[in-house]
Amino acid sequence: MRFDEYRSHDALGLAALVKDGEITADQLLEAAIQRADSVNPELNAIVRRMDGTARARAGEELTGPFAGVPFLLKDLGQDYQGTPTSSGSRPLAGVPAVEHATVVQRWLDAGLVVFGKTNTPEFGAKGITEPDLFGAARNPWDTSRSPGGSSGGSAAAVAAGIVPVAGASDGGGSIRIPAACCGLVGLKPGRGLVPMGPGRGEAMHGAATNGVVSRSVRDSAAMLDVLVGGEPSGPYVPAIPARSFLSQVGADPGRLRIGVCTASSINSAPHPQAVAAVETVARALEDLGHHVEILESQPVDDLALARDFLTSWFAYLAWVVEDTRRLTGCADRDFEVDTRIVAALGRAQSSVDYLDAVMRRDQYVRELTTFFSGYDLLMTPTLADLPPHIGALDTPPLARRGAAALLATRTAPLLRHSGFVESIIDANLSWVPYTQLANLTGRPALSLPLHWTPEGVPMGVHFTAQLGGETMLLRLAGQLEQALPWSDRHPARSADDVAGHPRMRGPILKTSQ
Repeated sequence: MRFDEYRSHDALGLAALVKDGEITADQLLEAAIQRADSVNPELNAIVRRMDGTARARAGEELTGPFAGVPFLLKDLGQDYQGTPTSSGSRPLAGVPAVEHATVVQRWLDAGLVVFGKTNTPEFGAKGITEPDLFGAARNPWDTSRSPGGSSGGSAAAVAAGIVPVAGASDGGGSIRIPAACCGLVGLKPGRGLVPMGPGRGEAMHGAATNGVVSRSVRDSAAMLDVLVGGEPSGPYVPAIPARSFLSQVGADPGRLRIGVCTASSINSAPHPQAVAAVETVARALEDLGHHVEILESQPVDDLALARDFLTSWFAYLAWVVEDTRRLTGCADRDFEVDTRIVAALGRAQSSVDYLDAVMRRDQYVRELTTFFSGYDLLMTPTLADLPPHIGALDTPPLARRGAAALLATRTAPLLRHSGFVESIIDANLSWVPYTQLANLTGRPALSLPLHWTPEGVPMGVHFTAQLGGETMLLRLAGQLEQALPWSDRHPARSADDVAGHPRMRGPILKTSQ
């Protein structure tokens, strides 16, 4: 199968070819493997290959809506039994998973053929994908830039045409940020709709969820149909719509009331292209008959929300570090310096500070509920700035040396009073200030690839819906996919043709399973 033919189909399209006998799962897998071999040395999107396992599976009789379609898992929280889930962290890189994650089992039941795992920052802690263990993943649209994070490897792989859809997850924007950076569809389902088990009921008090990044709205909808539903070890029995999510794509969304806002207390001057993206889509929405209203401010205090997000994230990362140490017996020095700093900050917080941050989520929910009494959707940019260049968000060498000294003397908690938290907000959230709201409130949200800069860099547009609003988001997304189509947009040249960028740091792990 030629690459141009392979890439011209989305995942459902490839599955239809297999079902109709026009191609076999083996042939699709070899097309995906050939593409990965061609572009991954430059993109560093895939960090663990499972070609042997995949070839054996492709020879089996597969059933389900995605039968025979090649697929990649995110190397964080998406366990494949017998294969390590590194979470981008050196101590876990050799620890095999004891069982399939529930979402992985559901993907397998849907007929997908898993042949690798994708790059992610250590413990998914950043909106970029540049772990010390594997090195930076690169954006196929501009390999000097990041594909975002923490699902950056998955987004790079889909944008480069290795697979049409890939596993992702989102605790603060980690589906939607890389989708925006790479010109993809990124849907974060609402709280409790998609399982996190079987090892845990939910992550980050329900702020995190599994999902995918894809090139088509219908693939994201059909993937949601595959993933939704409770599990025996889960905390909820979620309400599932009577009609499939896939059936909503192409349905009339009706005349929606959409509040549009580019303002942010975290970033007072979003990039002009972020503003242009929203303005372009606002005009298209009006042409489609929707009511669009410009807002002067966000429905909630997004700077206060960012502080609460970081307070809870610091505590969560501190627990993850301790849990990893218990599991592996590793030492503190085995983690990245930035991880150790954040974990130290998390340990230094009081239990009251932590619970204050978690309990204030109820306040944000109430404020967002008030907003939705007058609007159906909130529209913002997904990114407030262009995807950052590789290394742009590295902790400066002097700061790293100072932090290392504080860690060695166990005085890192003093950073709480030094303006360090504010510097984290400025460096790591100022370019993505819009996405954490949906996580802390548990609302569904969606990034769509509706704008590219004159230089050809993608800039997503972001929609947040009220609880249970996945159907509305998918109906509108299908409408916009027709009005502002993106299926014919691809990186100008394949990554293997781009010269001049240094090779990635660290080895790419491979298995022959």
